[in-house]
Amino acid sequence: MKDHKVIVYSTTTCPYCVYAKEYLKEKGVAFEDKNVGLDRAAGEEMVKKSGQMGVPVIDIDGNIIVGFQPDAFDELLSK
Repeated sequence: MKDHKVIVYSTTTCPYCVYAKEYLKEKGVAFEDKNVGLDRAAGEEMVKKSGQMGVPVIDIDGNIIVGFQPDAFDELLSK
């Protein structure tokens, strides 16, 4: 599997954030987790990238996915 740059913007209390991170872990995908509830700069970065206030926001190689969307993750990770 190709190395991908993956960032997960999440919060501590978001169940879909947990699902997204667990899914990526199960696939063996390394990712950086940025908790936007604790890190204001990460929150601002997420909004700038996605235009969204909700989490999770997943950045895979510069492609932005909003929400837990395993099919979209798989499509980008297969490239």
